[in-house]
Amino acid sequence: MTIFPNAKINIGLNITEKRADGYHNLETVFYPIGLCDVLEVSPSNTCTDYSFSSGGIPIDGDPQNNLILKAFRLLNQDFDIPPIDISLIKQIPFGAGLGGGSADAAFMLKALNKLFVLKIATKKLEAYAVKIGADCPVFIRNKPVFATGIGNEFTKTDLSLKGYFLVLVKPDIHVSTPEAYSKVVPRKPKHSLRDLIKLPVKEWKGLVANDFEASVFVNHPEIAKIKQDLYDAGALYASMSGSGSSVYGLFAKEPIILPDFGDCFVTGGFLK
Repeated sequence: MTIFPNAKINIGLNITEKRADGYHNLETVFYPIGLCDVLEVSPSNTCTDYSFSSGGIPIDGDPQNNLILKAFRLLNQDFDIPPIDISLIKQIPFGAGLGGGSADAAFMLKALNKLFVLKIATKKLEAYAVKIGADCPVFIRNKPVFATGIGNEFTKTDLSLKGYFLVLVKPDIHVSTPEAYSKVVPRKPKHSLRDLIKLPVKEWKGLVANDFEASVFVNHPEIAKIKQDLYDAGALYASMSGSGSSVYGLFAKEPIILPDFGDCFVTGGFLK
């Protein structure tokens, strides 16, 4: 079975309060996009548990800590899953605020459920996914959602960006979670994101904000420049996704000319 775990972008990201457990409550919209990894899962005739190989963007750290394998082990605790071969072609950049690792894990859960007819209901799959990561469950249904809590409480949104052209730029910069939070002051936003996303996209600039930009742009002005370059190229709206370091621009039509983003990872396409 070959599947294509897709990335997401954040439309707005407000850090609303710090919780007693040390985490932060937030509000954001998770919006799926077309940038995908390639994940192949199949019954194995050669191993006794699982085999895992990867290509594409190199995976940092111990491959055995990959969230795909965490998803496998999680289900294997409750189900008698036969030996499997797992192959990943990584195309979603790491440390980009695009949720690539979470998408891989969620799609792994769905693949195992289908391949071995485990008959796990969608709600139960989401419960497994949340044990892997806060944003992992969003990739189970894989639809735009308004997220609250620590990013794990979802409500339906009617937001559609179909027909807009997305340009995504990922510089070779790593932004750690502590760095992203370093200058964030939790606060209730003046205008609810739930209301702001009902405005036309061309009116989002200056209203739909990502609170992490306050920290990240000070430490990495080159990321701020990417955002401005996208606006200069005609984007109706531009923002950093998640805690960075990727930046996206939404265009009414495919731009004829884009700035030179140097060695950055750059991709684009019409949203569905």
